[in-house]
Amino acid sequence: MKIIAVDDEKLVLEDLVEQLISLPYVSKVKGFTKPAEALKYIEENNIDAAFVDINMRGMDGLALATEINRISPTAAVIFLTGYSEYAVDAFKLRASGYLLKPASIEDIEAELANLRLSVAKDRGCRLRVQTFGNFEVFSGDRPVHFKRAKSKELFAYLIDRRGAGATMAEIAAILWECKNYDRSLLNQIHTFISDLIAALRAEGADDVIIKGRNNVAVNPEMIDCDYYRFLRGEVAAVNSFTGEYMKNYSWAEFTVGYLTKVSGRGRNKV
Repeated sequence: MKIIAVDDEKLVLEDLVEQLISLPYVSKVKGFTKPAEALKYIEENNIDAAFVDINMRGMDGLALATEINRISPTAAVIFLTGYSEYAVDAFKLRASGYLLKPASIEDIEAELANLRLSVAKDRGCRLRVQTFGNFEVFSGDRPVHFKRAKSKELFAYLIDRRGAGATMAEIAAILWECKNYDRSLLNQIHTFISDLIAALRAEGADDVIIKGRNNVAVNPEMIDCDYYRFLRGEVAAVNSFTGEYMKNYSWAEFTVGYLTKVSGRGRNKV
């Protein structure tokens, strides 16, 4: 998810941005103390949600929300304030959420929970990922082109982790079988991550990747994947597994064992 936060109190804003960045499904956060700068950013960038303080000097949060709705009608607006009397006005603007300051990380997550589902539904799954047999990635009916084979393998590994973040050390250990990686390998890994994001951006799906300071993950909600369907117990997906999973990658053998056990070695159809 791509989120902005607007509050004219710098310390409060910094704390909110820090909390939002800590959430694994939030891919980008931009903080603004000036509403005009926030609006300029929205005019040039897509966002999923805006956390807006209602009681600001100059343009207040209610006026800012009106402008956000005009520029980006699909963006959700979540108000933050220390004054509960603004709640009625907030809901008149069809706010997606309303939090009293100081908002805890639990409060923020609760407000974003339903929003995450609606974002995924509105966008649809741009990517279709095939893991049974060889690993392949499609955008519509077209295979996604990866500049480097290692970038594609990295994506496969992140798909296998189902949204759990992978550190640079873990990536080095799995993809290069290297326990003590040096700066040269670290630079290579960053290059492959950049290539991966570029390949997905070309398909309008770069938000599938969630990149942290020292880790990277996928957002499973943005992907149509046979492996994920299998885990949800969808009959067609379970029946489509015949004992092969990402067979082009040796590190996938552990998951093969799990899938084989759960499915009855692919012989017992559901």
